[in-house]
Amino acid sequence: MDTPDSQNDDTTSIRTQVEQSGQREHAVPMFLTSSFTFNDAEQARALFAQEEEGNIYSRFTNPNVEEFVEKMCALEEVEEGLATASGMAAVFTTFAALLEQGDEVLASRYLFGSTHKLLTQVFPKWGISHTYGDLEDLTEWEDLVTPDTKFVYVETPSNPTVDLIDLEWMGDFCDRHDLIYIVDNCFASPVLQKPARYGADIIIHSATKYIDGQGRGVGGVVVGKEEYLDPIQSFARHSGPALSPFNAWMFSKSLETLDVRMEKHSRNALDVAQHLQSRSDVKFVRYPFLESHPQYDLAKKQMQGGGGILSFAVEGGIERGARFLDALEMCSLTANLGDSRTIATHPASTTHSKLTEEERRAVGILPGLVRISVGLEAAEDIKADLDQALDRSAE
Repeated sequence: MDTPDSQNDDTTSIRTQVEQSGQREHAVPMFLTSSFTFNDAEQARALFAQEEEGNIYSRFTNPNVEEFVEKMCALEEVEEGLATASGMAAVFTTFAALLEQGDEVLASRYLFGSTHKLLTQVFPKWGISHTYGDLEDLTEWEDLVTPDTKFVYVETPSNPTVDLIDLEWMGDFCDRHDLIYIVDNCFASPVLQKPARYGADIIIHSATKYIDGQGRGVGGVVVGKEEYLDPIQSFARHSGPALSPFNAWMFSKSLETLDVRMEKHSRNALDVAQHLQSRSDVKFVRYPFLESHPQYDLAKKQMQGGGGILSFAVEGGIERGARFLDALEMCSLTANLGDSRTIATHPASTTHSKLTEEERRAVGILPGLVRISVGLEAAEDIKADLDQALDRSAE
């Protein structure tokens, strides 16, 4: 692996590459093979015994996957990593590898709907419990730790209300209680936020989102300290949530533009958030770098930019929200985010529809809440589409 001697994210994500082959290619080729040959029987034995490093089978290792993981580790400033077939595969694999019967997870209440389902419906079948902590007063988390608590799991910014966790406070909290500290860094990406600097042991991404950035492929990645990645890698090796070489190649190429993409996502999103906030028919707007955000100072402290996600609520509730979505002309209606194209989503009826009404309200997901993944189009065009949809939906 050729890795640049640089501390700059943009150089690292561009110049970290699998070593050039005899063909002298400039762009890394795709290694679309299920298996790799051995020089002799002894090398086969040594590779399977893990006495020698090398490729055996693409469910275990593959040059494209290795390059992608190497880049993500460098960007997140951690030691080891694993790529998976989806973001939820990354979450499930991490949980399943580290948890045992009788363990408890302490998590932020502000979680993606599928992660919530894992904690409330899947892992309880295996004797694994969970407790949710609120964000209003983090000191209350001290009373939530039990002898069975194994790790803390948080999203920051959260989906879809972009609430924040104080990463430094949580790092100290996990250190005091000897808990594994896991952060979903999907919304920020490693160029805007580096949880490892605040003590995070494991960092998870849905590569489907900003890592890809163009809505083309599905994948996930888990990176972190070697002592925790070893059991996760072992579990994945035998359970098989492998990322395809093609998707790994695609994600690795996408990382070459992550820095410039996140800069424009953040710039556009702040512009759109400020514009929406000026409208009288918008009840509120949530965006980390908006001064009205209750955690604005924290956002400025631990993030290099506000990211591309904002949420807002319109006067008129769910009916007005539905009319607004139907009136959009340029913006896409889809459940994805982090795309180059601006996307509007109604969380209560889609991404978080499996939560009860009470559970949604507890984390600020109101019936009329709309999530906008602000894309890379001209900000003026995004604002114009939102404006005309708001105007038409009020009629």
